[in-house]
Amino acid sequence: MIILLNGPINAGKSTVARELTALLPGTAHVEVDALGKFVRFLSLAEAIPINLENAAAVTCNLVRRGFNVVLTYPLGQADHAYLLGALADLATPIHTITLGPERAVALSDRGGGRRPLSEHERQRIVEQYADGRHNPPFGIRIDNSTYTPSETAERILDYVQSEQ
Repeated sequence: MIILLNGPINAGKSTVARELTALLPGTAHVEVDALGKFVRFLSLAEAIPINLENAAAVTCNLVRRGFNVVLTYPLGQADHAYLLGALADLATPIHTITLGPERAVALSDRGGGRRPLSEHERQRIVEQYADGRHNPPFGIRIDNSTYTPSETAERILDYVQSEQ
């Protein structure tokens, strides 16, 4: 099984992915942003297609070896379509879940204020809410504004299990 965990910056994707990997034995977390560290010298626009290709390749490798995968990234419609196409040959269900907390929640500092957002991150969150990354026309959306990461992960598991 593959879970494409979508949502704007600071929606809780990585934290919820950690919860999901703890709840689902044999589940790997592919964090697309981490793959960007291979090509730091590229602009974000140049790096995104490469990062998505690498994420798809890693996901394919893991699924072919019997793992479940939670792939996290703020997906636009074209990114989502690309991943579905790149993963289509795998004989495994693909679920797309968007974490879409209220904008004010996404704009709040991480870790209870221990890790403040940069001005650049705040601007990117505003941009991603403006382009609808919190409520895209694909998959399902969970407004996780009032849920803990554990509760959000449980809701995701309930959903994917009901779809099987």
